[in-house]
Amino acid sequence: MTTHTTKMLILGSGPAGLSAAIYGARAGMAPIVVQGIQPGGQLTTTTDVENYPGFRDVIQGPWLMEEMQAQAEHVGTRLMWDTIVEVDLTSRPFRLIGDGGDVYEGDTLVIATGAQAKWLGLDSEDALKGKGVSACATCDGFFYRGKKVAVIGGGNTAVEEALYLTNHSPDVVLIHRRDSFRAEKILQERLFAHKGVTVLWNKEVAEFLDGGGTTGLVGLDLRDTVTGEMSRIDVEGGFVAIGHHPATELFRGHVALDDDHYIAVEPGSTRTSVPGVFACGDVMDKVYRQAVTAAGTGCMAALDAERFLAAAEFDHLAVAAE
Repeated sequence: MTTHTTKMLILGSGPAGLSAAIYGARAGMAPIVVQGIQPGGQLTTTTDVENYPGFRDVIQGPWLMEEMQAQAEHVGTRLMWDTIVEVDLTSRPFRLIGDGGDVYEGDTLVIATGAQAKWLGLDSEDALKGKGVSACATCDGFFYRGKKVAVIGGGNTAVEEALYLTNHSPDVVLIHRRDSFRAEKILQERLFAHKGVTVLWNKEVAEFLDGGGTTGLVGLDLRDTVTGEMSRIDVEGGFVAIGHHPATELFRGHVALDDDHYIAVEPGSTRTSVPGVFACGDVMDKVYRQAVTAAGTGCMAALDAERFLAAAEFDHLAVAAE
C-alpha cells in the first residue's frame, strides 16, 4: 500500500478535472488526478467535436482529451490509474482509498466525476451511438441540418432538445411513452406552439434501424404502449433525452447533494458543503453539460482551492503569532 499526498487531489479526468489540474499545477499545488473508470470522461466516446473553441476544423474527442492530459502532465500534474472505493472527508487532509489499497491524501479535493446519460438499453441503440444516435442535441444537432430527427423522452430535457433541434431540422418528432409530459408548463406551451415539432404520444422505441455500411440510423421501430401496435418512422438522427446519472454514489452522506443527486455547490462557485472540497463539471452541472463549461468550472475549482489554502495558511500564521 502506497500513500500519495498533494495540496490538491482531483477525482476525475474529463475536461473539468484536467482543467482544474492545469490551473492547480500552474499555481504550484502539484495536483494528483485519479482518473477513475473512464479516463478522459465522456469525450473519449465522442467522435466528431465541432463546438470546442480553438479549432476551425472538426476534431476527435479522444484526441482532445489526450492533448488535455499531456498539457496537464507538462505543467506538473501526476496522473494515477486507480478507482476510488472509499472516501473520508471528516478531516483534512482528505483521504481517498483506491481499489488496490493505495491511499490518496489531499489538503483540498476537487470532485470531477461527471455524469452519464441514461440510455434505453437496446442493442441497436448501442450499435448506432455516434452513427445517428446521440444523447446530446446541443453537441450533435449541427450534424443533422435539414434532416428529419427524433427526440425520445418527456421531461424538460426532451422538450428543450426538441426545441433546440428546430434550429437545424425542419422536421422534429418528439416520442413519449405516456400521454402527457413531465416538462414544465412553459416549455410545453413553447413546444405545442412550434410548427416544426410533431409529438407522438404513447410510443416507445423498440429498435433503432441501421441502414448498413456507413449510412447509420435510417429509422425507428415504435411500439404503442397502450395497444402494442407496431409502427415505423424514417429519421436520420435519434436523440435519447431521458436524463443523466451524476457519478455521486461515492459521496452520498459525505457532501450535500441536490434532489437530483448532483453535488450541491454555492451559487457562483464550486464550493461544496464541506470546506476544502470543490465540485466541477457535469457532477454539479445539470443545465449546460458541455465540455467547454466543464472546463470553465474546472478552472473555477482550482482557483477556489488555491484561495482556500491561502486563507487557511493565513489563519494558521495568525494563530501562531498570538
